[in-house]
Amino acid sequence: MNLGLSGRLTKATLHSPLTPLMLLAAIAVGLMAVLSIPREEEPQISVPMVDIMVAAPGLSASDATELAAKPLEAIVRSIDGVEHVYTQVQDDQVMVTARFMVGSDPDDAAVRVHEKVRANYGSIPVGVSEPQIVTRGINDVPAVVLTLTPRADAAGRWTDQALYDVAARLRTEIGKVEDVGLTFIVGGRPSEIRVAPDPARMAARGVALSSVLETVAQANRSFPAGAFRDQGRAVALRSGERLSTPDDASLLTVRSMSGEAVYLRDVATVVQAPREDQARAAHYARAGDGWSRTPAVSLAVAKRQGANAVVVSHGVMQRVEALKGTLIPDGLEVVVTRDYGETANEKANELLMHLGLATISIVILIGFAIGWREAGVTAVVIPTTILLTLFASNLMGYTINRVSLFALIFSIGILVDDAIVMIENIARHWAMNDGRSRAQATVEAVAEVGNPTVVATLTVVAALLPMLFVSGLMGPYMA
Repeated sequence: MNLGLSGRLTKATLHSPLTPLMLLAAIAVGLMAVLSIPREEEPQISVPMVDIMVAAPGLSASDATELAAKPLEAIVRSIDGVEHVYTQVQDDQVMVTARFMVGSDPDDAAVRVHEKVRANYGSIPVGVSEPQIVTRGINDVPAVVLTLTPRADAAGRWTDQALYDVAARLRTEIGKVEDVGLTFIVGGRPSEIRVAPDPARMAARGVALSSVLETVAQANRSFPAGAFRDQGRAVALRSGERLSTPDDASLLTVRSMSGEAVYLRDVATVVQAPREDQARAAHYARAGDGWSRTPAVSLAVAKRQGANAVVVSHGVMQRVEALKGTLIPDGLEVVVTRDYGETANEKANELLMHLGLATISIVILIGFAIGWREAGVTAVVIPTTILLTLFASNLMGYTINRVSLFALIFSIGILVDDAIVMIENIARHWAMNDGRSRAQATVEAVAEVGNPTVVATLTVVAALLPMLFVSGLMGPYMA
């Protein structure tokens, strides 16, 4: 009998001592992959977006459109891989956004935009500031959002500024957690030094508003001023100093039109106060029959590219628990308003459970229909194959998500169909009782249906191959 590829492969592995070792190794690496592979709710589809922001002082929205927005649009549209260009214009400011094709590398997109803008900088009118280029991508989406809000009995002791200060310190500590990416604060009002010029006092002293603006801008900076040697040591010098207190700003000297030196405090009111923002954040909670409102500040935490959202989420929460009572005062609550890692873990565990239930159901069905020995073989083959698939997925950089797990559940049907055909034919050959040994009957049974089963599976694969060529946002889902 011509054994073919399937029969020869079966003959070579049937009594080989390497077969159980390979089986145990496959199970071991598969279990490690299940524990280490990143888990997400949805596939992370890379659609890089690059913002190009320029300041156009003194230009109205219509003038900024003609002089700055349209030249930038022409530059961006000439970049390879740009699919769409969006423009937002307002008085004194222009922002052009380039959206690249699905699957483009964000870093490569940023480099291409930067190089193209720099190469064509001469087409941007004089007076428009140098473009600020910022890359946006799927990794900028927060995985964890923590909201700081005081308890109801301590709400009167907390202000937006105090909450912001705690959030800023917490942000520094959260940034030390492994694989934490971009972090930003929403809500609250940071402290700032506010200078309010008094027109009456300025007129009395002969001080122009432009002098006040120039003095404050020039004073609030420092820069290197060289170095000198003292007793064998090199000492670096810096000129100027950043303003840190209202007293520092009050003692700045403003030049009047008569040439007289005037202190800033003589022509303006200088105070340190929370920044004036149009947007505020608040936390609402049930209080009896109504609702209680307390000030709130949210800290958004994103993960790095390729990091496991579940691991990052757990690391952030452990750091927060460790900081309670020290950096985070007792009168302050930390409410988790978004935990992508936890929801992704729940969805992945739920689908893995359904995968296990489907496997158990198939094993029981084969046990009643064919035999329990055959069912035992199926109970080993199917989980091992799934574990090997997860191991290969982890090696290739894929993640566990709804789409990949649905694909695994779908593939169980093909896998079980092939297993049933093989096992049923082996059982039929064993029942012939024609003098052959069970090993020989097994090899010949596999050789009889092995090649047609492989060809049938490849036919199903070929029918699904066109899904690889689906483009756009649906491409990663289909592939």
